[in-house]
Amino acid sequence: LGAFDEHRCVATFRSFAQEITAVGGTPVPADAVSNVTVTPTHRRQGLLTRMMAHDLKAAKDRGDVVATLIAAEYPIYGRYGFGPATWATEWTVDVPRTGLDPRWSGPDDGGRIDLVDGADVRKLGPELHERLRRTQPGAVSRDDRWWQTNTGAGLLDRTPWTEPFYAVYRSATGEVEGLVSYKADDHWPDKQPHNTAEVNWLITVAPAAERALWHYLCSIDWITRVKSGFRAPDDLLPLLFPNPRAARITAQADWLWVRVLDVVRALQARAYAGSGTLVLEVVDKAGLAGGRYRLEAGPDGASCAPTQEDAELTLDVGELGALWLGDESAVRLAALGRVREQRKGAASVVDALLRTSRRPWCPDVF
Repeated sequence: LGAFDEHRCVATFRSFAQEITAVGGTPVPADAVSNVTVTPTHRRQGLLTRMMAHDLKAAKDRGDVVATLIAAEYPIYGRYGFGPATWATEWTVDVPRTGLDPRWSGPDDGGRIDLVDGADVRKLGPELHERLRRTQPGAVSRDDRWWQTNTGAGLLDRTPWTEPFYAVYRSATGEVEGLVSYKADDHWPDKQPHNTAEVNWLITVAPAAERALWHYLCSIDWITRVKSGFRAPDDLLPLLFPNPRAARITAQADWLWVRVLDVVRALQARAYAGSGTLVLEVVDKAGLAGGRYRLEAGPDGASCAPTQEDAELTLDVGELGALWLGDESAVRLAALGRVREQRKGAASVVDALLRTSRRPWCPDVF
């Protein structure tokens, strides 16, 4: 979408089809929002509001369950019903302090690590990523264009590109279980190497692969620091080292935002470790997903339907988006005044139903 003043484009808005993995592994159709801009000359004229309303209505009409985005600025998207559903953390690893064996020459589990090129990644990566996103709440789909662009094969002529390094981990049976893309600088103060390996992305489907690829990155000659890229806040990375303090958090922020468009399908799509019944009052100023809903959930599945029963918990649709993947706590939101208990203890019931043992994570930016 674009907004024009005479012949000049003054605002842009792009969305595209996506799937996001719900808790339990179900892929859910999503409307991914990106490339949102408004020029400084045309702020506060309602351009983004009009484009957002147009896009979200179209997404709901075609059957998308949620909308997603990565927010460049925190204060903007809450007013459109989005809530921060995943967070991300970046670590900087001081390699000499990790306690890892500097003589390490490869995994001791029968697996192996090989350097590969972009063509290999385009062959191996899509299947590996599909395996990851079937088990990782918050992960989103990657189409062929993603793999082309992120390996330098599908760039526009004006896009600068420096070929990164790629490494693949194969298990003892030869199965691909991990891939990493990274770059390295070349910094030699006082004739001493002080170089940094910076991870572009690292995906694995087994702890052995994750452990081996991080150990590999920390064993590269002349590399004294490793920047992890954005990982899940409860990533295994620091605890993989004999000295976890060698990994210092250098960035932490909200990441994937979710806007629920269909409450019934969103709550029925995800899995629940515990059992319970709850009546929610969802407030949605845009009129897309508001109403009162009765959720009955358990390990064998869930049902959700509109109801006239008295609400036990009232919340904005944005807070529901923050809770949906299991990362946020309703008890915490109640303490902040962002959800209201109509029945004492209802927030604790929500947490018992929705929260997950591992935090959701979205490996992508879009």
